[in-house]
Parts: sequence; structure tokens; C-alpha cells
Amino acid sequence: MKNALDILRERGFIAQTTFEDELNKTFENGMVTFYTGFDPTADSLHIGHYIPIMAMAHLQRAGHKPIALMGGGTAMIGDPSGKTDMRKMMTVETIDDNVAHIKKQMERFLDFDETKPNSAIIVNNGDWLRNLNYISFLRDVGALFSVNRMLTAECYRQRLEKGLTFLEFNYMLMQSYDFLQLFEKYGCCLQTGGDDQWSNMLSGADLIRRKLEKPAFALTFKLLLTHDGRKMGKTEKGALWLDPAKTSPYDFYQYWRNVDDADVEKCLSLLTFLPMEEVKRLGSYRDSRINEAKVTLAYEVTKLIHGEEEANKAKAAAEALFSGSGAAGSTPTTEVTEEELASENRLLAWASKVGLFKSNGEARKAIQQGGLYIGNDKVTDEDFRINSDMLKGDGLLIRRGKKAYHRLILK
Repeated sequence: MKNALDILRERGFIAQTTFEDELNKTFENGMVTFYTGFDPTADSLHIGHYIPIMAMAHLQRAGHKPIALMGGGTAMIGDPSGKTDMRKMMTVETIDDNVAHIKKQMERFLDFDETKPNSAIIVNNGDWLRNLNYISFLRDVGALFSVNRMLTAECYRQRLEKGLTFLEFNYMLMQSYDFLQLFEKYGCCLQTGGDDQWSNMLSGADLIRRKLEKPAFALTFKLLLTHDGRKMGKTEKGALWLDPAKTSPYDFYQYWRNVDDADVEKCLSLLTFLPMEEVKRLGSYRDSRINEAKVTLAYEVTKLIHGEEEANKAKAAAEALFSGSGAAGSTPTTEVTEEELASENRLLAWASKVGLFKSNGEARKAIQQGGLYIGNDKVTDEDFRINSDMLKGDGLLIRRGKKAYHRLILK
């Protein structure tokens, strides 16, 4: 019988782990309490958070107990990992508001039924970090960290050339202290997270082993990358958010509907709960049939994030638009006032404004190359103007190539 780690390995989640044999035995011996941290740098999670969340869900389904740690304290410092510049400082009020939003999103993915022994819990590290006695912290925790060793960590080495503040230098100690607190309060012996957190996670497990002489582990998951190494989840409008107010369910669906053929099987494995037999079957499709697998991927991921009703609406809208029949209610839509039209009525400007293109220049180039449409009609005039009559009723459907649509309607 597969244990929880076998499931994660088979689906392609695991990047690195400490003391692998010992961790395997720990999972085989009973319920493991583990945690994943989420720094509330925005009021929504994005697709980059989704890999760790799915891994948490798989582990919980296998009988283990997840802790979602909100970084209400660490967000006040800022994680230097993967950043060439210091993160923007946020107020306590902004951080707390972000935490509240993220807590609500987590409830869609994990089971918080308190009657179950492996019920998920949400904890905020602001509870112990914001009022921490710094001198006591340095004596109890700081004394166990080697500065020489810290400076070799990837999260710091990237910043040394531009300048690493002492504020950020504390981040590794803070995150390690989180692990220590969760170990002592909840018996949490495993930290999980993205592979870009490896250095920080190693330090936390090492702190517990050195200070308490108890086993503790770190397990990282692969980042969501394309087959050629590019980060997935970047759109014309920016990040692919899990909040429907930031990324509409339709845009979310379309993103996965249009992934590269070579990435379909990996995405099905990591982002859905489909059995691996089904994942491999769909992943084996080639040529035009791969589109069936992409539709399944888009539908399943959208259903998990936004619910079955929104997934059905997004799928229907995509199919209707592809066939040219409309479906105004589910298409990304912008309401335009008469005053806004009087100020700007160029089609290319509106195509850029609603996010189909990054700039007017890019929209103009698309027209020159035959890549901008009104409905199914190709736009050839770079100076094409729209008026209020065009925006009445179902509005004006503009399209970039075959994949991106937007509707303008009169407010």
C-alpha cells in the first residue's frame, strides 16, 4: 500500500527532502502533523501557492494533519528569497486584512471539520512574533545559528551583491522559530513548501534537532514551471489569482485551456485529483486530440478553485466563443460609459485597456499582422473607432488571436 509520500512522488510533487528514509518511516508509523507557511503579501493566494495547497490536501486525504501558517509576523520583515530588491513594507492593518482574506480561501481546499483527528487548523505566527522579546530570542535561538553558514544560503547569496538589510537577515531565524513553536504547541514535525524555501526550511528542522534533540523534517515541492523552465501562472494582466475578483473564472479557465501540449500531463497530475491512470491516459493524447485533455484540465482546476457552477459557466462561454455564438454572461466584460467613449474611442486603445495587449503599440502591431478581431471579423484599420451603438445589447466582442476574448458593453 502506498503511503502519503509515495502518492506525492508518483504525482511529481517532491523536489527535496531531509532524512528521507526516516521521514518515510514516520509517515508509516501513524498520523503526521505538518505545516506550510503563507506570507500574506496580498489579499489573495495565486497559482504559485496552489502546488503546496494541493500537496497539503493529498497528505490530509491520506490521514495526516495540516497546519496552514499565516505569516502575520514574518510578513512584517519580508522574505528575501527569490527577490533582487527589498520587499515593500506593509502596515499591520494591511497584513491583518490580507490574512483574513487568505483564511477564507484556504477553507475551499482543506477539511476543517474539528470532529476529525486530522482536521486542518489555521495559525498566525503574529501571535508569537509580534511581541517577541528580542534579547531572549537572540540568546535562545540566535546562538544556534552560524552567520557563515547562513551567508551560503541561496536566499541570501542572491541579495549580497545589491545589499542585504539586517532586517531581512532575521527572516530565516523567524521562520525557523515558527517551526519550533509549532513543534512544541502541536507536535508538528514536518515543514512543507515550495523549493525556493529550501534554505529556510533546512534551518528550521536543524533548529529543532539541535535545541530539542527531536526528529524534524523539511520537504519541498517543485515550482510550477513550463516544460522549458519558465514560471507558469503569468498572464497579460499579471499573476493568475485564486480570487475571482482579481482573475475571473473565465480567464482562469482559458489559461489552462491554452497551456502548451508538453505541459498538460504534468498539470493534470499536480493541479487535479484525477487518478493517475486517467492523468496518463489524457497525457498520452497527441495532435488535435490533446485539446480534449486541455478541456479536462481547465475544467477540473477551475472547479476546484471556483466551484462546479463557475467551471460550467466558463466552459460553456469558452465553447460558445470558439464557435462564434456568444455567451455574453460569462465572457470577461468591461462596462464603458458615454463619457469614456467621448474621451477615447480607438479600438486598439480599448483592447489594450482591458488587458488583451500590454500597450497600444502591441495592439497596433497585432492589427498589422491580422491578430485582432471583432467577433469573427478581422480588424484591418489601425484607426478603427467604436461608438455607443456598437456597445448596446450584448456589446462588442473583441478577440486577440484564437485564445483571448473580451466584451465591451455600454454602461
